[in-house]
Amino acid sequence: MHQSISRTITKIDGGKRIESRDDIAVEEPCEIRLGDEAVAVTMRTPGHDAELAAGFLFSEGVVAAGDIAAISHCPDADELHPDNVVEVRLGPGKRPRRDLRRHFFASSSCGICGKATIEAIHVNAPPALPGPMVSAASLASMMECMSQRQDGFAATGGLHAAGLFDAAGNLRAVREDVGRHNAVDKVIGRALLEEWFPLDDHVLLVSGRTSFEIVQKALVARIPVVAGVSAPSSLAVAFAAESNMTLIGFLRRPTMNVYAGAERVV
Repeated sequence: MHQSISRTITKIDGGKRIESRDDIAVEEPCEIRLGDEAVAVTMRTPGHDAELAAGFLFSEGVVAAGDIAAISHCPDADELHPDNVVEVRLGPGKRPRRDLRRHFFASSSCGICGKATIEAIHVNAPPALPGPMVSAASLASMMECMSQRQDGFAATGGLHAAGLFDAAGNLRAVREDVGRHNAVDKVIGRALLEEWFPLDDHVLLVSGRTSFEIVQKALVARIPVVAGVSAPSSLAVAFAAESNMTLIGFLRRPTMNVYAGAERVV
């Protein structure tokens, strides 16, 4: 699966028209099935689809750690796009932990815009535990480390990234996607499938702005510290404060803004 495709474009520079090639970020639909039932369609960049499906279902409160028995593509489900349908099978005796009568649709820019009610936006999760302590210098180094691994962004300028680090600054995973929430689901899914939980001594980094949904996904995964290179939303800040989380924006060495949970940053 490729993150980008090359196309011929017309570049206009100072009135001059030049035919050239440009790499464009790939965006395709992915249908996520739980058993035989389609529960979500998300617009994503192909790749790491098992992680995406696992992370999505977990962060939406549909499954818990240990519930998933198998994940596979369904080539017979879509003859034109055989890699765009992913089926998740639960283990014996496991059932969905949330009502699935409402289907999800997630665009690449907004992960919650298909939910049917305001109540459906919120996933119940207890506040984050105290700790860990993270140095400002370590946070800046984490962002630089993630930036160096954004190959898709370097090629296209059109992909977001999410990175999972431990509190000491060691990289666990980086994933890119046309949707920022998909990138977060992929790193959470990686942690779920690799059985890295609990994540209460980890940090989630995102390459763009930080929305309410991203902070909520982090809380469900028990990640107490979320940092972004750009601004957070007002709801993200309020939710982080209410959930005993640390939320950092404009993380650009040597400065950062700590919007909630400043006691964790030393």
